[in-house]
Amino acid sequence: MATNKQAAPKKKSEGFQGVRGAFWIIVVCAVIAFTLFYTWFGNSMHFQGGDVENGHPADVWGTIFKGGVVVPVIHTLLLTVLAMSIERWLALSTAFGKGSLPKFVANIKAALNANDFAKAQQLCDKQKGSVANVVNASLTAYRDMESGANAALKKSQKVAKIQQAHEEATQLEMPTLTMNLPIISSIVTLGTLTGLLGTVTGMIRSFSALSAGGGADSAALSQGISEALINTAFGIATSWCAVVSYNYYTNKVDKLTYALDEVGYSIAQTYEANHTEEA
Repeated sequence: MATNKQAAPKKKSEGFQGVRGAFWIIVVCAVIAFTLFYTWFGNSMHFQGGDVENGHPADVWGTIFKGGVVVPVIHTLLLTVLAMSIERWLALSTAFGKGSLPKFVANIKAALNANDFAKAQQLCDKQKGSVANVVNASLTAYRDMESGANAALKKSQKVAKIQQAHEEATQLEMPTLTMNLPIISSIVTLGTLTGLLGTVTGMIRSFSALSAGGGADSAALSQGISEALINTAFGIATSWCAVVSYNYYTNKVDKLTYALDEVGYSIAQTYEANHTEEA
């Protein structure tokens, strides 16, 4: 026997929604960083006389290699920031939908003010993305409040249910929006600390060369200073990229959540304005 009411299926965002196994991104970045370090930066062609151990660097690649084993660790963090930034860009592009988000919000509000819910539904189907999914869930709740099954509820209860549907739909979308941002945030600090670690180890090597005395240890002294400066430079660069990336994508998520709140408020207010309290 057929039922008279069937729960509406929840829409899911189409397209790329982010990489959940971020650990493997870090592993791949580490493999790339260490492979480049030992096969390219540490190639004998980048050192005078082809002597990797005791020769002076012949170019910038050899200088980077002299930074020591901490360099590929920092490179792993840097590659991870770049990979996560690309991943977030693809995921948030899907979440924002196919058209301009401010224009979509304005069109939805105009449709709601005109009580044209068919137009609002068409806008959601065309826009897609997280905002469209949340708006669609709110519109579905709006229509449910219009049905006879909820006739016994007071207007305030109906408005509360519409708002609840909006909040639940928003919570379903939020993990996709903020996924992997904590990793980028962590690298902001890890990049600087790892660079500082390399700097300290390089200075230890420099002072060890000085303590030995004599001009014969000038190569060891220069290598220690090089290790300190290279790690400092890459550590700062990694943290800089991580800060820019984290703040940029956090700002984009904030804009999207503001748009969600604005449309959700408009839908609830439209219902409240268009319905009188039943006696």
